[in-house]
Amino acid sequence: MKKVILLSCICLQALQLSAQKKYPAETLQKIEEVENNITGNIVLNDNPPNTITERMAKYNVKGLSIAVIHDYKIDWAKGYGWADESEKRKVTTETLFEPGSISKSLNAIGILKLAQEQKIDLYTDINIYLKSWKFPYDSISKGKKINLAQILSHNAGLSVYGFSGYTINGDIPSLIQVLDGKAPATTPPVRSIFEPGLKFQYSGGGIAVSQLLLTDVTGRKYDAWMYDNVLKPIGMVNSSFEQPPSKGKQKLCATGYYSDGSQVFNKYRVYAFQAVAGLWTTPTDLSNYIIDLQLAYHGKSSKVITKEMADLHLDPYNSGPSALGTFYDDRGGARYFFHDASNEGFCGLFVGSLDSGDGVVVFMNSGDGRLLVEVLNSVAKAYGWKNYYHEPQRKRTAEIINVHDSTLKNYEGIYLYDQTWAAVGKKDKDYFFYAENTPVKMYFTTPECFFNEEFSAVKKFRKDGNGNITGYSRSMDGKEFPGAVKILNPDTVKLNNSLFADIGWYFLENKNYHDAISYYRRGVQLYPEDLNLVMNLAHAYVLNNDYKSAVTIYKAHQEDSIRKGFSWENQMQSDLMYFKEHNYKTTLFDKIFSELKINIPKGYEAKKI
Repeated sequence: MKKVILLSCICLQALQLSAQKKYPAETLQKIEEVENNITGNIVLNDNPPNTITERMAKYNVKGLSIAVIHDYKIDWAKGYGWADESEKRKVTTETLFEPGSISKSLNAIGILKLAQEQKIDLYTDINIYLKSWKFPYDSISKGKKINLAQILSHNAGLSVYGFSGYTINGDIPSLIQVLDGKAPATTPPVRSIFEPGLKFQYSGGGIAVSQLLLTDVTGRKYDAWMYDNVLKPIGMVNSSFEQPPSKGKQKLCATGYYSDGSQVFNKYRVYAFQAVAGLWTTPTDLSNYIIDLQLAYHGKSSKVITKEMADLHLDPYNSGPSALGTFYDDRGGARYFFHDASNEGFCGLFVGSLDSGDGVVVFMNSGDGRLLVEVLNSVAKAYGWKNYYHEPQRKRTAEIINVHDSTLKNYEGIYLYDQTWAAVGKKDKDYFFYAENTPVKMYFTTPECFFNEEFSAVKKFRKDGNGNITGYSRSMDGKEFPGAVKILNPDTVKLNNSLFADIGWYFLENKNYHDAISYYRRGVQLYPEDLNLVMNLAHAYVLNNDYKSAVTIYKAHQEDSIRKGFSWENQMQSDLMYFKEHNYKTTLFDKIFSELKINIPKGYEAKKI
């Protein structure tokens, strides 16, 4: 095994060196600076920074692609690792990624172009332009109408933060089914959650509305119109909003991987809502968009929109964090625009300066995006971005010690602090600390005291008089913060229903079905009307091989609705897809579906898994 890894590394290095030969010495030096200065928030003692490939291994990232912009030109671009590990297909600068919400920035350019051509007004009621579907206003909007400027800046007060996509062989909903939350769509309908113009609230649902509006106004398919009027003119000739990608492009598409390194079911998801998350592109292509907007912002000719429209796209709207299609970042007077993103098995980001011709695009076929920020920080340092580089904390500490598993086992459990929670758990023979949806390594300096690279606070476990763990203290730079309290018995705690849902799901994902049942059961006891908690309790019973308890719950609620237009059976089908995609044992689920006479979704039949 070691020989295989070594040979792979040698081949990768040879590929990278070959790719570097076309660059001048000055650029090669910058590449080396970026590649060899990757750190997290904390650097221990005098340890040197890591390389990109070392951090890829740390985070289980299969492939990474980057393009760096300097002086309004692409300075260099490069790929690392695997586009598809099983096929031994390497990432190149031509490899296509599906970086999710970055699609929204290009969609905004399309809408702004229509406004520039006076085919729409950014500040007029969207229902004036919608033909195939109308937004259903209700009392929540308080008589105010929604416009495109509000939608593109996430100020429209609309629901549905994001969408998870669908398997390529399954039932893919129409855009209108997505907007109305009707099966086979698995997300709620896009509706008002407060009056438009009141405040910022990120909504992928709103962007889906803008896609339908664009097609209604132009009378053309979204992907075709966007290619002809936005992507191709900007220079993104290898990119496409076609979903799924055409057969000719599929050989260039990266395969998505979850944070544990497992492959996304059928390689990648299909997004019927292309404007929200459906763009397939490369860092090089997207760099052309950044450069075009940077030039337009400074009054130079854009290939698609005027300076007036570029200003709307890049300057903050309504004093908020977003513009019409991008986010604004003022770092002590140094101004940047950016967007980050994640699809199932993919993540990415871009940053461009509004004051200079600098920028970067980084894509990965991974569900763990921590490396994105580290690479961005290294680029900012190498190129001297004003007020951007964040110096990691140099942590001087005593020798890191190993703590015996018998001691670590006492720390396992859920801890409550600051209206949220953290956990200590075990997976694949290693103990980890879990907070903010991220499992991280614990570095112990004493048997009770530990810290993490990702979180700044030092934690120290507390015990009662009998030696039982009751929680942990938190401190940073000598300052004490409110400590965390360990949950000793879930049957006695009173939490809000979302915390029960999150904690239960944490245990479910870590295959600890006994504890998942305990938290879901307590949640259902306190919130019997929360059908999502009820269903997840049934799922936990199935995964724990308790068929009888699960079937009893499923049967009791089979005629219920999770929401209008989406039944209990629809949710069961959606959840079954998730479990099969994430490699759970689903034999009992198939048996339950057969007993209850519920159709297994297309593409997920037992014989195909």
